[in-house]
Amino acid sequence: MHSLVFLCARRLVSHRPAARGTLDLLPTELYPVLFPAAFLDERTLALRDLVGRWPFPVLSFQRLLGHRHCGRHLLLGEKPSKLCVQAVILAVVAHLRRELEEPCCDTSESRCRLRVLDMTGLQDDDTDRGPEWMSLWSGTVALAKACIEVSKHQSECLKRGSKRHKGPAGASAAPQPVGMEVRADLFVNGTSFGVLRDALQTGTAGPLRLKCRDFHAEELSVASTVSLLELLEPASVRRVDLRFNNLGLAGLCAVLPHLARFTNLLSLKLPYSNINVRRLVAGTDAGLRCLAAQLGRLPCLKELNLGSSRLSGKLRQLLGDLQAPLESLELAFCYLLPGDLAFLSQSLHAPALKKLDLSGHDFSENLLQPLQHLLEETSASLLHLDLMECRLTDARLEALLPTLCHCSRLRCLGLFGNPLSTPGLKTLLRKTVVLPDLRLVVYPYPVDCYSLEPPQPPSRWLFEDVVDEERFAAVSAELCRMLVSSGRTDAVWTASLCRHSALDYFAL
Repeated sequence: MHSLVFLCARRLVSHRPAARGTLDLLPTELYPVLFPAAFLDERTLALRDLVGRWPFPVLSFQRLLGHRHCGRHLLLGEKPSKLCVQAVILAVVAHLRRELEEPCCDTSESRCRLRVLDMTGLQDDDTDRGPEWMSLWSGTVALAKACIEVSKHQSECLKRGSKRHKGPAGASAAPQPVGMEVRADLFVNGTSFGVLRDALQTGTAGPLRLKCRDFHAEELSVASTVSLLELLEPASVRRVDLRFNNLGLAGLCAVLPHLARFTNLLSLKLPYSNINVRRLVAGTDAGLRCLAAQLGRLPCLKELNLGSSRLSGKLRQLLGDLQAPLESLELAFCYLLPGDLAFLSQSLHAPALKKLDLSGHDFSENLLQPLQHLLEETSASLLHLDLMECRLTDARLEALLPTLCHCSRLRCLGLFGNPLSTPGLKTLLRKTVVLPDLRLVVYPYPVDCYSLEPPQPPSRWLFEDVVDEERFAAVSAELCRMLVSSGRTDAVWTASLCRHSALDYFAL
């Protein structure tokens, strides 16, 4: 439901020529309403006017766009408009250029008091992304270019000022530089490495300073990764995500020492890092000891992702030096052995885990019992469990259900890619409907909804063969009716991974 104030704000920002002259007459309390109204309707000119006159020291995207001004999340639940984000960045650049050119002028005309622009929280879900949406990568490039542009303009202004104004001893009387801090999540790859490096090198001397909260890097060399990590301000970084970099044990041992200065680092993601302890290569044991030691030097670490690494039998060694229990552990497709799960069950991490991802493991009789023991130990804390592509049949899932139902706080359950039947899914629903917080279940296409007989091995046809849409629609409708009859209309059961991909440890 739209509030009357928000409706009036949308009306005002839709008439930009008139609104531009009205802004200086409006009370400052209305700016936090006008900004989301302009963002929602993509009034880019109005956004530039608002930012250019922002009467507060901080402008936070999450604070202004993350709550429900109009009955839905404007930004954090949707993809951000590229035009809107660009309009905000351009307005900041224009404001800083004016301050650099006219530092002694009265700034009351613009009323702008902005010193911190917080752009953290921009979604980067690539599903159905079009050219009209701002991705995390393109947002990073836009901010980096803005930093470089303003820094160059500062240099030009200082040069002009030094020529026009000389002190009695010939020293430059050029004005002191102004400054604005931009807090952002940064995503970089080989294509954008150069521009981000140049932007970060402007450092504290630049008028527009980047402070990174979550750092994501893909397909970078060890040297490039290290050079960017060294340029980040340590205190502001809470997550480092180094995926698809193919670093291997030697590369990780070269990179991780540079994370020790990030004293507030909570999350470290290292999936697809080409770690393979099953490959008999000289130096593997030394590399594992080095990696474990470096992980142990991160005192605040709460989330660790080692997905798609072959860690068979080495989990105790890798996690043994950690100083505090993890709350999120992602070990998808890690070729774990029963001993690895047994170690987790007995470790300090089990009672603290809120998120656990063991996707890609074959939970046959060999691993099923260790999994049951692990879930028993995590049952008091576990909120998010992923067991995707684990070859869970109806019988194996039914054996697991009593333990699963002990996880009384469970909110999300991922079972996509398992060979379950429609009766198996119905049993799952009936048994888990008693879990009061379980709001999202991502289930697989039932095996009886495939139009062709499944070939062997069973993991292949779960994705490659065609689903009979009519049969699947009937199953989905039946599951929905069961939820309604159980009084659980608050729960979502879906075979779509879109919702699941947006879930994050920091949102738990």
